[in-house]
Amino acid sequence: MITQPISTEHIAIDSDYCFGKPRIAGTRMSVAAIAQMYLEMGQSLEDIAIKYNLPLAAVHGAMAYYYDHQQEIDHHSLETERIVERMRLNNAPSKFQKRWREIRGEE
Repeated sequence: MITQPISTEHIAIDSDYCFGKPRIAGTRMSVAAIAQMYLEMGQSLEDIAIKYNLPLAAVHGAMAYYYDHQQEIDHHSLETERIVERMRLNNAPSKFQKRWREIRGEE
């Protein structure tokens, strides 16, 4: 019996797109974004496919890729969140951000 590897035709990794993060081929939709919408936000894979006009097979492929590389993707996502938070803390808010906070009563 010959075993064939699982297809990864729906996933692309290219340093010129999405900072080299795995994404659905032909799009800028990252595997991490699909996983976050599905696992953290509770959206169904079918709804994600419809909302972003993606092939359902590609969305399922993204989740399969995520589960095969979960530790690496989660680590990269956490590092990205830390960088964004440091940038937010180290930079003064823009005029728009100040005004928006005033309108919302946050300042």
